[in-house]
Amino acid sequence: MPEGADALLLAELAGTQTRTFLHITRDDARLFALKDALSFFAPDCEVIVFPAWDCLPYDRISPNTTLTAQRMQALSQLLANNGKKSHIVLTTVNAISQRVPSRATMETTSLSTRVGDQLDTEKLIHYLSNNGYIRSATVMDPGEFAVRGGIIDIFPPGADEPVRLDFFGDTLDALRGFDPLTQVSTGKHQYLELVPASEVSLREETITAFRQGYRELFGAVVGTDPLYEAISEGRKYQGMEHWLPLFHNGLETLFDYIPGAFISLDALAEDAFKARLEAVEDHYQAREDHRTLEKDSPYKPLPHALLYLSQAEWQTHLEQSDARAFNPYQLPDADHVVDYGAHQGRDFAPERAQQNTNVYDALRDHLIDTVENGRRVMIAAYSQGARERLQIVLGDHDIRATALLDQWAELESLPKNVVGLTVSRLEHGFETSDFAIITEQDLLGDRLVRKSSRTRRADNFIEEASSLTEGDYVTHMEHGIGRYDGLQTIDVSGAPHDCVIITYFGDDRLFVPVENIEVLSRYGSHDTVVQLDRLGGQAWQHRKAGLKKRLKEMADELIKLAAARQLKKAPTLARQDGLYAEFCSRFPYHETDDQLQAIEDVAADLIKGQPMDRLICGDVGFGKTEVALRSAFIATMEGKQVAVIAPTTLLVRQHFKTFKDRFADLPVRIEQLSRLVPTAKAKGVREGLTDGQVDIIIGTHALLSKNIKFSDLGLLIVDEEQHFGVRHKERLKQLRDNVHVLTLTATPIPRTLQLAMTGLRGLSLIATPPVDRLAVRTFVMPMDRLSIREALLRELYRGGQSYYVCPRIVDLAEIEAFLREEVPEVKFAIAHGQMPSQQLEDVMNAYYDGSYDVLLSTTIIESGLDIPTANTMIIHRADMFGLAQLYQLRGRVGRSKLRAYAYLTTKPGRTLTKSAEKRLKVLHSLDKLGAGFSLASHDLDIRGAGNLLGEEQSGHIKEVGVELYQHMLEEAVARARHDAEGTDYAGDEDWSPQVTVGASVLIPEHYVADLGVRLGLYRRIAQLQTLEEIDSFAVEMIDRFGSLPSEVNSLLKIVAIKQHCRMAGISKLDAGPRGGVVTFRNDDYANPAGLVAFLSGENGMAKLRPDHTLFVKRGWDEESRRIKGANDLAKNLARIAAEAA
Repeated sequence: MPEGADALLLAELAGTQTRTFLHITRDDARLFALKDALSFFAPDCEVIVFPAWDCLPYDRISPNTTLTAQRMQALSQLLANNGKKSHIVLTTVNAISQRVPSRATMETTSLSTRVGDQLDTEKLIHYLSNNGYIRSATVMDPGEFAVRGGIIDIFPPGADEPVRLDFFGDTLDALRGFDPLTQVSTGKHQYLELVPASEVSLREETITAFRQGYRELFGAVVGTDPLYEAISEGRKYQGMEHWLPLFHNGLETLFDYIPGAFISLDALAEDAFKARLEAVEDHYQAREDHRTLEKDSPYKPLPHALLYLSQAEWQTHLEQSDARAFNPYQLPDADHVVDYGAHQGRDFAPERAQQNTNVYDALRDHLIDTVENGRRVMIAAYSQGARERLQIVLGDHDIRATALLDQWAELESLPKNVVGLTVSRLEHGFETSDFAIITEQDLLGDRLVRKSSRTRRADNFIEEASSLTEGDYVTHMEHGIGRYDGLQTIDVSGAPHDCVIITYFGDDRLFVPVENIEVLSRYGSHDTVVQLDRLGGQAWQHRKAGLKKRLKEMADELIKLAAARQLKKAPTLARQDGLYAEFCSRFPYHETDDQLQAIEDVAADLIKGQPMDRLICGDVGFGKTEVALRSAFIATMEGKQVAVIAPTTLLVRQHFKTFKDRFADLPVRIEQLSRLVPTAKAKGVREGLTDGQVDIIIGTHALLSKNIKFSDLGLLIVDEEQHFGVRHKERLKQLRDNVHVLTLTATPIPRTLQLAMTGLRGLSLIATPPVDRLAVRTFVMPMDRLSIREALLRELYRGGQSYYVCPRIVDLAEIEAFLREEVPEVKFAIAHGQMPSQQLEDVMNAYYDGSYDVLLSTTIIESGLDIPTANTMIIHRADMFGLAQLYQLRGRVGRSKLRAYAYLTTKPGRTLTKSAEKRLKVLHSLDKLGAGFSLASHDLDIRGAGNLLGEEQSGHIKEVGVELYQHMLEEAVARARHDAEGTDYAGDEDWSPQVTVGASVLIPEHYVADLGVRLGLYRRIAQLQTLEEIDSFAVEMIDRFGSLPSEVNSLLKIVAIKQHCRMAGISKLDAGPRGGVVTFRNDDYANPAGLVAFLSGENGMAKLRPDHTLFVKRGWDEESRRIKGANDLAKNLARIAAEAA
């Protein structure tokens, strides 16, 4: 039977028999494809996935915590089910070949509880810590837990969402699920079952067992043994799972958990098991050989029979269960061969390959033939949007008899002349005598089948770049540059008050109330020594005033440029819906929300008739190229030429290939210009541009030379702008006048980021990773030949490719010798910029095609290469690279759903410079997806945005710090824009009302223990603008941390009072037991007449003092009355001030 039909057979068997079905796939890719297919054919059947570790046998690193948690959850489910109901277990050869904790162990290490149960919270925390759960400030990933007083958040392995346990004493009072991104509750639960998150539990008995077993196997521990020492002390050790048998009193196999199961295997699964066994033995022998050579090597490998199945055990299990092998190929008739009656479906690859053939015409003809033969037809699209698009395109090709199907079972009742359209993750279709299934992948080519993704709002994403840590330099609007030295609770008017400590020149300290934290902003880099300002000194005010003047001049100039550009005309380019939908349907992925928004932004810009100037900032592999492709399609269909400029020849080549593939079958001529193009061919291409024969040109900066003439250029797409020099950028400016410009970048140069953030260029941020994309696991370490060998072999054995990148051409010889001597198993090729162009082209083609396992190169591979099978990168002498370079390089791996690894190696024994160490630390910390924008912001901190108009890179940022500079620039631009339009500027000025009510104002440590989280909350509180926002924030706080303490309540009320004060022009409001004193900003009030009327209505209970302050006499003895009275007073004065307008 063909692959795809195996899922249908399993679904049919599971639907008719009450037993366990175990299917063993040859690899992870096949497992996930089968899982997706089963979700379509048997949506009600329980499918349990038991994955393999994502590391090599005898590795130095631990398996991914999410994977180990999934494995433990699967074992727990199998133990609980025990043959009671029908279900399907999916696993891989690698997973089932490894022994697992016994059923007895699983029974004794699980923990369950219900609402109302007595549960000692200390014992629960102890259980979590000992069983592989990771304690963190905020729970985000499976296997994590957080403790906040009487609330414990846990993300159980295998659960769809984390749970929040709310205790009253030791009684479990409530149990709620919550969204890990927003931390807001999603619903109530009554019951919770916990299983260990790791196969290794560091309990007293397991530590004793490990110590005893270790000494029995390897003898008495002599000298330093980091593994033995760490486990003896109850500490986790990276890679300790590879000694799993020593922690347990006997292991079992997955077969033991499902006795009597129906077992089936993929084609080639048995071959895969033999290969796995050989790999295990090879890795064991390599470790043993190294141990023999290096007498003091701390790595002592376990005999592989202790952790892995032997060939004899494997064979015995299969024979005892009478296992079946599914084979997609036709086999000779025999007693043991059963034909399921299905065969491979139609693949439209030949039509896709022919430029003069439309694949949808071929589909129409095939559908007509299939229906005439009496078979029902179902086409499986990947998403709802893809299905809708497909229905439109089919209608355009005269196939209008379609029906939308939600379930596989609906096909049976479908009229035979109607084509069913469904949403399914099937990769390939198949046919039987009754029906035919065609998938979107059969029709449109390779597609990564992926789950839907959570989106991340761009503003939240940018906000992440603004966290403060102790020792950071900050800027106070009134007092200048100081050093942030943490939070301290001090006594204000007899009540505790959280204040931010800022240290100034001469160790003078300023205490800033947390409700006024918005007067502080990050200064930026702490790489260099910064001169602190003197408290009360005049230097800060002079610097700020001078910068304000210079920024005004700059803003005026920028506005003139922007206005001049707005006055220019550019072609109006509109989408042609039918053709556009067909073009979009060729996109081999499911668009993320951010990507769709970026596409809509561009389409809206193109139709305006004014030159577009938009920056698409998205991390490597987040789908910026698709935005460019759709923009180019719109332009070419309107008869305009498109120029795509990329920094390197290799990136040009890749874009050329991508554009050619997507524009196949369309009347669009696409050419490339770079040094890889022969001279004669290049001459013809230039002529084609001039006479309009070439529609899309893709090239390096050679496209910017004066001898390139376009017939009718409509759209310019600039990829990775930061790699272009000043001259090229000046030429780009000239081209921009009446042409639409789209700039794509992962780490925008700071000036570009500044322009986008001040609203002078459009900014579309693609912050949502493609689904199933995993962050690259990054390791910074001295060069270790054995670890590098292991890393390259890990990638080789999982069928992938690796990059080995050197900073200089002279370093290549050293690494070449290392690869030949130490890693003879891999085939490698060398690439660098000084090679003859044809040779470089041949090498890259061969690497693309998988002819080499490793590409040893210089930074020529830095930008844009997209090879999903390349998922390991070794960077030699990483300390010699810049931050953006390292980030771009790392972005070459991790472009599929496999875990990728980046090893940043340094010279052993060499002390790094401070800045090199900082760069490597930053990159190591930016291992979450979508960190490119944060990286650009960090770069902005380090070297400033530069002069926005000129060429220099050192800007005025150092004078006031990055955040205040950004704020001042935005304000200057807004003022200049209003001046140019002849309107008044009503923006916020730099001041913050001070409100004192003699109440405790803080987030208590017992409520939110983590200092970083507390400070983040204070920063968010300072940005609350409306009562709705304050209410929403309060609800979130209650949900995350429990009922609001009175101190937090007071804090939020003061924030609300501050908003009224701002509107009333009140700079200070002091409320005490006998009343309140109001100080107006600059001793001025917006509505003097209204204030007089207010005083006369107070009957002597209010008066204006000689110092222009307003005194209001009240009886505010109680704190609650003071807060309410201060709020009513500020609100009343704000209303009176507003009446003046």
